Amino acid sequence: MGGSIEPEKIEKDQKLREDLQLYSLITARESLTYNALVNNNISKNTFLIPDPAFCLEKTTPGNLPKNFIKGNTVGINISPMVQNLQYGNNLIYKNIINLIKYILKETDMNIAFIPHVTWGNNNDYNILKKLYKKFKYSKRVCLIGDSFNCKELKGIISECRFLVASRTHASIAGYSSEVPTLVLGYSVKANGIAKDIFGDYKNYVLPVQNMKEKDEVLNGFKRLIHNETKIKEHYRFFMPQYIEKVLLSKEAVIKMISNKNDFKIAVMHNDK
Repeated sequence: MGGSIEPEKIEKDQKLREDLQLYSLITARESLTYNALVNNNISKNTFLIPDPAFCLEKTTPGNLPKNFIKGNTVGINISPMVQNLQYGNNLIYKNIINLIKYILKETDMNIAFIPHVTWGNNNDYNILKKLYKKFKYSKRVCLIGDSFNCKELKGIISECRFLVASRTHASIAGYSSEVPTLVLGYSVKANGIAKDIFGDYKNYVLPVQNMKEKDEVLNGFKRLIHNETKIKEHYRFFMPQYIEKVLLSKEAVIKMISNKNDFKIAVMHNDK
């Protein structure tokens, strides 16, 4: 359920295709994965259904930092994973530094560094804390703590004006809260989700593997600013009906259970 699989893996790996044929139900969370499955005859009980996280309720905590200005703060979420996948020469970090400098110099917006995963050696908080310390002199940045739950993080993101995120579920929190969002992506899941929402992922996802210049994130962010009104209007029309489709997962599971005396559930995590 909620799977994303790189299309080329499906096309090239016969053992993977044979394994996928064994499932009683597959729900792909974006159309790039779904189309690859169907095109490779994995279609008997395969459905295109948005990620369940789009339905997550949000709770805005009352103890936000004083430099968090509701409605005029840029949320920034960076993960160690995207740094490991970058082209080289610490390019992601340099891109984010240029973005922060632009926001502080050329706009009246504040910045919130928002960790979304804080596990062991895969901890967003460490790199975001480093960025916070570098710019705290401005008194226009804040660091969101690492103790908030997923509903609270979505609530915080929903209060931002813009979001720049590398974590998939941080971006989903932005999309579903109708916050103009730029994703630093690395896989089919980022591209597919953005494509299904906007019709194309070109101006909404920056593939970190292909990043070669230190101003690419800044240029993407400028496009968000330029198209802010247009994006929000699209959200208002599109997002309610898109989120409603998540409920199809429940119907699909109930139908599967009713047709099976015995069943097992396997969760597809990330790109596995």
